[in-house]
Amino acid sequence: MSYINPFFKKNNKINLRDILKILNIRNLKFKNIKLNDIKDLDHASKKDITFLNSAKYIDIANKTKSNTIITNGKCKNLINKKCTLIIVDNVFLAVAKVTELFYPESLDDTYDDKVEIVDKKKFKNIKFGKNVLIGKNVKFGKNCFIGHNSIIESNVKIGNNCIVGSNVIIKKTIIEDNVNILDGSIIGKKGFGFFPDKNVNIRYPHVGMVIIKKNVEIGCNNTIDRGSMSNTVIGENTFLDNQVHIAHNVKIGKNCIIAGQVGFAGSSILGDKVVIGGQAGISGHIKIGNNVQIGGGSGVIKNIYDNSKVMGYPAKDIKSFIKDNKNG
Repeated sequence: MSYINPFFKKNNKINLRDILKILNIRNLKFKNIKLNDIKDLDHASKKDITFLNSAKYIDIANKTKSNTIITNGKCKNLINKKCTLIIVDNVFLAVAKVTELFYPESLDDTYDDKVEIVDKKKFKNIKFGKNVLIGKNVKFGKNCFIGHNSIIESNVKIGNNCIVGSNVIIKKTIIEDNVNILDGSIIGKKGFGFFPDKNVNIRYPHVGMVIIKKNVEIGCNNTIDRGSMSNTVIGENTFLDNQVHIAHNVKIGKNCIIAGQVGFAGSSILGDKVVIGGQAGISGHIKIGNNVQIGGGSGVIKNIYDNSKVMGYPAKDIKSFIKDNKNG
């Protein structure tokens, strides 16, 4: 099921010349077309603007539907599709500026000033603890329970038979049926996205959301960041132990089991039926296949194929790990 993001106000149809202006590019050869949105390579349509920062993604760039791509001098000659190329020195800085043009509130992550103490009469079949704050246009399914001191910010959607513990904050998130979120978790805050520009660190806008699929359990004190351009997704029947951190754009498949204090860096992708032991670390922008087992304390820094069992730092085949450490 796909969802429309209801959390950010967007300026529709930005002129290409306005984009070039904020990027300090003066080139009259560009046609002044109107662009609908900025999206990543996978999700951009013909009338969206997208971006390419690394040759690692050149195959995706050559298949993207977008006809307008922000890129750098290193990648421009690798793009073989017919399109408009906007060449910049710092792709991420350019994308941040363009994203703010489409989404003026993209960097605002302060508290929701629309929340109020819940009026229990407005929500039938929902049980609320004490001091619960609810924002505007929050939607609940049937038979939900919201614990003490929790905050559900504006436009959040929660399905049927869901339990939200005490001291939980949920923003910019869509939750399907039968989800259990334990105490102290924070879901939907902006990700840890920065890039250096001269002597300052520039924050990267996060205009995605968090999607939590059916029958998921999220342990105590988890932090799940919303996506930057795409969404952060937790697949059906996946269980997260306490103190798990999931960064922006992470995609976790179905029926996964993640033990305590595991950390996922941004844009990592897990397949289905993955089991990860406690305190393991998953690097960003890597793919872990289906039916993979990762030992506790491991550091995964490259792609892992289906049906693998790995352990150690860097994570390697578990038989090799045992052999290497047999006499240690």
